[in-house]
Amino acid sequence: MSMSRSMSRHLVALSAAVCVAAGLAATPATAEPVSKESATTESAAPKPRPKTLGELARKHHKYFGSATDNPEFTDAAYLKLLGSEFGQTTPGNAMKWYATEPEPGVFDFTAADEVMAFAKNHHQKVRGHTLVWHSQLPAWLTDRTWTAEELRPVLKNHIQTVARHYKGKVIHWDVVNEAFNEDGTYRESVFYKTLGPGYIADALRWAHEADPHAKLYLNDYNVDGINAKSDAYYRLIKQLKADGVPIEGFGLQGHLALQYGYPAGIKENIQRFADLGVEVAITELDIRMELPATPQKLATQATWYADYVRACLAVRKCVGVTLWDYTDKYSWIPAVFPGEGAALPYDEDLRPKPAYRAIRKVLGG
Repeated sequence: MSMSRSMSRHLVALSAAVCVAAGLAATPATAEPVSKESATTESAAPKPRPKTLGELARKHHKYFGSATDNPEFTDAAYLKLLGSEFGQTTPGNAMKWYATEPEPGVFDFTAADEVMAFAKNHHQKVRGHTLVWHSQLPAWLTDRTWTAEELRPVLKNHIQTVARHYKGKVIHWDVVNEAFNEDGTYRESVFYKTLGPGYIADALRWAHEADPHAKLYLNDYNVDGINAKSDAYYRLIKQLKADGVPIEGFGLQGHLALQYGYPAGIKENIQRFADLGVEVAITELDIRMELPATPQKLATQATWYADYVRACLAVRKCVGVTLWDYTDKYSWIPAVFPGEGAALPYDEDLRPKPAYRAIRKVLGG
């Protein structure tokens, strides 16, 4: 006996009600059940990779970098961090005179080219360091007495040969490094004693001829705040600009030590050079301490790093920050200042220290 249509609809509705009451889903026969595995996969989507220091700095239209040196290029773990965390690098020694012109008129760019190749492969900017410095000169230059007529063409040839080799490949050149004493008098280097103070303007002009697109810098330490030494640079740069000399940047090395206190007026000092119309870069930042390192010292160091980076961020024409290498493993400090060290944001095992986290926080990480 057949059912009526109304009876059939009634039984279907009753069946659905029973299913709901029993806690069962009334799904179409063609629907695929959702597996527990797929639901877990969707809820456990991978988190985005934390931004690097280089990426965080770019949000502020600045770079954040680390110097490096060739012996470190055998350390794969070190290179991985150097290439991934930083957007800029500086050859610590490979572009200095002793390395690039070890014999008169004989140039060797092997070490510097290695750093340049690494930077290119990792999309990093490069600061050139340094064309003229009183230190790390080859013996053939320092073991004799020069006349101005003899030294002038030697200096010009060195500057222009090195600058031309890297033409278009570096963003800055530290053309003259550490030209003043602490009291603001000229350092009596072989160049100053032989050629007089005009060697600085000549060096800048020669570098500009060789590479017109690189920004040309003067660079020094203990010029973080306003003092006799930074005043001397302020007067010099003001005069160079008035004379039409191509000077476009001032580098504050930023080699600090906890035992001497944090320099006052860093932001104000950066701003006054910016107001002269030049860029400012923090070029060799490290903050050493008397060993052993303690949690309190590391906390103070972290605060100093944060404050220095914050001072750069506060001035538009402060273009970037470079650590003088990023790990205590390769710091120059212990060899030069016995009993001191722990100066960098990564420890000797390449682990981030409180300073690293403080820098990240200032950059917005």
